[in-house]
Amino acid sequence: MYGKQAGYAIAAMIGLTQAYYNGNSRLSASEIATSRNLPSPTVAKVLSILSQAGLIKGAPGPGGGFVLNHDPDDITLNDVVILFERMGDLHRCPFDSGICSDENPCPLHEKMVAIQHSMKQLLTETTFATFRDKMRPPASGSH
Repeated sequence: MYGKQAGYAIAAMIGLTQAYYNGNSRLSASEIATSRNLPSPTVAKVLSILSQAGLIKGAPGPGGGFVLNHDPDDITLNDVVILFERMGDLHRCPFDSGICSDENPCPLHEKMVAIQHSMKQLLTETTFATFRDKMRPPASGSH
């Protein structure tokens, strides 16, 4: 229900959540990419967007890296996904060429709306603290 960049951003945030709970000071983009098996250039890009949004903060140079800017209990999946997805399209029907509307619904309309509502609820109610007990071991070489 969301694209690759949003998925990579969520994975990166899970890595930073792990570091937060393990007491690691900072993780580099490379460490996050390696620990989550993600492409480094894409991780660097999503980290920049997450930083600009204030969800994480980064420090350049030796000993630098990224860290969560808030407690994982205060960051929802939706906080991340909205940076990469046009959430206004959630209620868009696959038959949105004038065939389907609330007044003239297609055969899938009600089911699609229900699925999209459930997804929105999942994204807004799930915080990154949810991942605390489902962590991978920290990447070697973490700070």
